[in-house]
Amino acid sequence: MTSITRLITALILSIMLFQGAFAAEQLPPIDIQPPADPDDGVTFRVLAFHDVRDNLRASFETYPDATAIDTKTLASVFAWLKENDYHMISVDQIIAARQGKKKLPPRSVLLSFDDGYRSFYTHVFPLLKAYGYPAVQALITDWVNHPADEKIKISATVTLPGDYFLNWAEVAEMQRSGLVEFASHTHNLHHGMLANPQGNELPAATALRYLSDEKRYETENEYTQRVRDDLATSAHLIQQYTGKAPRIMVWPYGAYHQPVQAIARSLGMPIMFTLDSGANSPSVPLDKITRILIGYDTTTSLLKQELRAPAKYNGNIYPVERVVHVDLDYVYDPDPRQQDKNLSCLLDRIKDLAPTSVYLQAFADPDGSGLIKEVYFPNSVLPMRADLFSRVSWQLQTRTHVNVFAWMPVLSFALPKSNPAADKWVTSTHSQTRASMSPYPRLSPFEPDVRATITQLYHDLARYTPFQGILFHDDAALSDDEDTRPAALAQYRAWGLPDDISKIKADPTLMRIWTDKKTDFLISFTQQLAGEAQKNQFASANMMTARNLYAQPVMEETAEHWYAQSLPKFLASYDYTALMAMPFMEASATPDRWLTQLYQKVAAQPLGIQKTVFELQSHDWRRKQPIDSHVLLHQLTLLRALGARHLGYYPDDFLNNQPNTEIIRPLMSAQSDVIERKPLPKCHSQIVQEGVKQPSIKQWRTAP
Repeated sequence: MTSITRLITALILSIMLFQGAFAAEQLPPIDIQPPADPDDGVTFRVLAFHDVRDNLRASFETYPDATAIDTKTLASVFAWLKENDYHMISVDQIIAARQGKKKLPPRSVLLSFDDGYRSFYTHVFPLLKAYGYPAVQALITDWVNHPADEKIKISATVTLPGDYFLNWAEVAEMQRSGLVEFASHTHNLHHGMLANPQGNELPAATALRYLSDEKRYETENEYTQRVRDDLATSAHLIQQYTGKAPRIMVWPYGAYHQPVQAIARSLGMPIMFTLDSGANSPSVPLDKITRILIGYDTTTSLLKQELRAPAKYNGNIYPVERVVHVDLDYVYDPDPRQQDKNLSCLLDRIKDLAPTSVYLQAFADPDGSGLIKEVYFPNSVLPMRADLFSRVSWQLQTRTHVNVFAWMPVLSFALPKSNPAADKWVTSTHSQTRASMSPYPRLSPFEPDVRATITQLYHDLARYTPFQGILFHDDAALSDDEDTRPAALAQYRAWGLPDDISKIKADPTLMRIWTDKKTDFLISFTQQLAGEAQKNQFASANMMTARNLYAQPVMEETAEHWYAQSLPKFLASYDYTALMAMPFMEASATPDRWLTQLYQKVAAQPLGIQKTVFELQSHDWRRKQPIDSHVLLHQLTLLRALGARHLGYYPDDFLNNQPNTEIIRPLMSAQSDVIERKPLPKCHSQIVQEGVKQPSIKQWRTAP
């Protein structure tokens, strides 16, 4: 290359670089974060801090706490918030904005601190004064009330000196500053409490205490009195030493439910802080204020993400689901020692497989009849086979870190004869006054006392056990010759239809209306059940819902009449539709083609892929033998290759490693990293099985 050529080339390159730089300056910056909160004058975020320590790493040797942060980290967070135009607000400003009096500034943030650590006075309060930032401090008043020279046991393993926490003189001083508002964090409910016979502990503010000496749970009245006395004591002490009664309740561990909310509200604390996720938009009530939990590893870059993070399982956010469907009947054993072994096998297996969710049977069905006579939780409706669901659910959540969906029937309950609703079965044009047996008897949803009884059962389920969701069983179905009970016929008349099923079936238009009305009625009933369960749930976030759906109504529109089930309606009504993608149960001669067609039908529906769990079968009930794990893996792979987002299978025979976890893990694990695993120990069960029991999720009828 000549010198002239080099000069020309250099000139061209310089021009190109200059033009590229200029063009780059004109391009908007790339932002891959979720959209920022709207500047609507109402929306705000809340940060939740705890202890603040100098030399955080060294302090973990004596008192490890993942929510503690370093002093330097707190200072950097404050500086970053100011530099990035976030505006610290007070509770008074939030109330004024909600009342339409004065809008909040853009990027509004409320600072909150929990537990009443003395570091709030020594490390945080000086920063608040320097920046002029308001904050909320949630006091555990029993800890503040302790003498400085007395030890405080704050957990099963940690004891701290009394002066590790604020004293009332420091509280009063900060109250006078006008910068700090003090909230109740209970008096002495910031701990776990015995909540079932097996020794599991749940949050003391929300759980019904198990009284081991008396071998019973406390009553609702005893619970209410215990919690009311505690919150009243906390509120009284705060008012006594600050001169101002608290109006904010901050729930320990973020656990709350409607009963405890009602108690706090009655004591003058209508504003409540949770640990739910997402922004506090106008739709979020002030008794469910969401917060961002700050931990030892929080950085300003992570904080930026959290300040824009959406609520989980809400809106258009559908995290990938990997579901294992578990029969609690295979954990149960009359011998407690063997039952413990069975549970250990399940926990080891789920931890090893690492799915996202477990659909856990809450009812007893050892013979696979589908007609439920007993359940696995305390209740006022049916006999309890064993108080087992609470223990297994909690162990799965805490030891394997999965979401637990309580798997429950909707209509197929054999009530005690003393219950007035016991014999109010769904009847058909074939069965007349007898219970319709296809596929198993179901109570009529059109009978008010049936609905009330089942609602009570769901109430009891949720009151004793925390879980993240409910799976409604496939028994919520009505065929094209059901229901013929007088209450059902009266409902048809109210819908403007004939009360003669033969006349309805003779007119395609009426048939379509009838099917849609029955489908909507069953959906409405399940939503009522979910609402009743939500009242008593204390798993913090909103409870998810899923519902089993037969494949036939998806594959053939006519089949909607046979079940009163509809994929489009289910997608619109539940967080997830658990679709029974079971080609062998459907006697398909070409399973791959059948699964492909099923996927295509789902994909054609709005939100079909986002909200459908394709639940495969791991047992061939027609041939009475397990399905080879490689076949199951092939079907999982096929669905995933087609574009399926959520996958699962039923049943999980954890006692016999069927399906084989080593084979199906690549498609069923939520873990993205391959880690070295120890071989699972062999399970030794005393359960006598003739293969795997026939499930109640069986085909009703075949296409003509």
